[in-house]
Amino acid sequence: MKRMMYFAAAAVMGLGMAASANAKTLTYCSEASPSSFDPALYEDGNTLDAVAPIYEGLVKFKVGTTEVLPALAEKWEISKDGLTYTFHLRHGVKWQTTDNFTPTRDFNADDVVFSFHRQLDANTPWNPYIPNTSYQYFGDMDMPNQLADVKKGADDYTVILTLKQPSAPMLANLAMTFANIVSKEYADKLQAAGQAAQLADNPVGTGPFTFVGYNKDSDIHYKANPDYWGAKPKVDTLVFSITTDAATRLQKLKAGECDVMVSPAPADVAAIKADPNLKTQEQQGLNIASLDYNTQEKPFDNPDVRHALNMAIDKKAIVAAVFQGLAQPAINPIPPTMWSYDKDIKDDPYDPAAAKALLDKAGVKDLHMKIWAMPVARPYMPDAKTAATLIQADFAKIGVTADIFSEDWKPYQKDSSPVTHDGAVIIGWTGDNGDPDNFLTPLLGCNAVGVSNRAEWCNKEFDDLIRKAATVTDQAARTKLYEQAQVIFKKDAPWATLDHSVVVMAMSKKVSNYVMDPFGLHHFDEVDVAD
Repeated sequence: MKRMMYFAAAAVMGLGMAASANAKTLTYCSEASPSSFDPALYEDGNTLDAVAPIYEGLVKFKVGTTEVLPALAEKWEISKDGLTYTFHLRHGVKWQTTDNFTPTRDFNADDVVFSFHRQLDANTPWNPYIPNTSYQYFGDMDMPNQLADVKKGADDYTVILTLKQPSAPMLANLAMTFANIVSKEYADKLQAAGQAAQLADNPVGTGPFTFVGYNKDSDIHYKANPDYWGAKPKVDTLVFSITTDAATRLQKLKAGECDVMVSPAPADVAAIKADPNLKTQEQQGLNIASLDYNTQEKPFDNPDVRHALNMAIDKKAIVAAVFQGLAQPAINPIPPTMWSYDKDIKDDPYDPAAAKALLDKAGVKDLHMKIWAMPVARPYMPDAKTAATLIQADFAKIGVTADIFSEDWKPYQKDSSPVTHDGAVIIGWTGDNGDPDNFLTPLLGCNAVGVSNRAEWCNKEFDDLIRKAATVTDQAARTKLYEQAQVIFKKDAPWATLDHSVVVMAMSKKVSNYVMDPFGLHHFDEVDVAD
């Protein structure tokens, strides 16, 4: 797959900036490469971060909150039966001009209809348009079973979404990245030239920054969008410096090569706070890390075996060693900061003797298994290999031999998804819209088996509860349904719930206006950096 390199464009841009004494560059040290620059193809945080400066949706979240605000739609109405959403689009929004695309018209309803139909309609040539890919998040959020149609209204600035059933989280879902709008004119041009794959490599959006180029696995360059309809960015150039190692990210931050860095090693947080040139922000993460057993593989198809393994894991030791205390052991599949969290559910106790006895009762002897360990730091799990090593030692105490397996991040995500994968996968999730549905449906719903449901667990009673909860508008009634679902989850134990972390960001004291996102994403259009 060809990648547009940024060097020539960056050189031209640099000449322009040299003429301005006030030109500013903000550099963000990220922890991994994006999988794509199409906002709908993947759901990993690094891809969502990489497309966030470029694209926008009909609605958006107010930065730092779960509040839904207008974006490309200025306003909307929802019918009394909850089945029809009518969006009134913003006029005068310009598509970005790049080296390989000059738009001839403004954003309009055709772009919205195309953006949803390419994901909804399996017969369109854009579904899929890159071999061996799918619109992963659209499916994981069960949108095909919720969305009946998207069509143009009475004019070019009205769009009507029709649902198959009421959906309480729908508006929040539409603020997520997979619902960002792409240019139909640009897509048509690429398709006519036989270059459809370029949509994922050379993005064109309406957002505050325009994509300049990507030096694979090294850096991404953006420039402020001169035609942006909203408030202009505070900086002229935005750079993502992809740096997988936390220690190296910190070195770059101290040296002034980065202004903001993600996921400092927990052991380094105290030193960062003591550095007179640096500062931190932190918040309780809307997240979960887990060890997901493949419940379609023997002996993990037996809940007693899963409970036995859970009782063998010393989660407090993982929190102490991996997080330096900046986390808490997890009990439920949703974080305790989220509404509907069931405080009455009891965790599997740490009890190696009882774990061994339960394995013996299940007739399991000399179990040899695989533990998948993520190769990159994530907010919910900064060092999966250390966590895996601790779990490996815990399992050895009950007679279980575990081999630790890891690979690069992109293949890790892909290879750990099919129902044929073996063993148990360390993985996690940061919520994207503040609704319990955003955890339970993509991570544990039957619709996500073989994709983001890495436990490959399909429990009809659980699935019926979360589907019903999504159609109910009363939050108290939804809470009762989600509490029942959590009881089923804990009884069946498709995961070992590991932790909910405190998320820490480190940055130069020259940086201002950075606001932490509850969904773990990183927004820079309002961020400034002093000269």
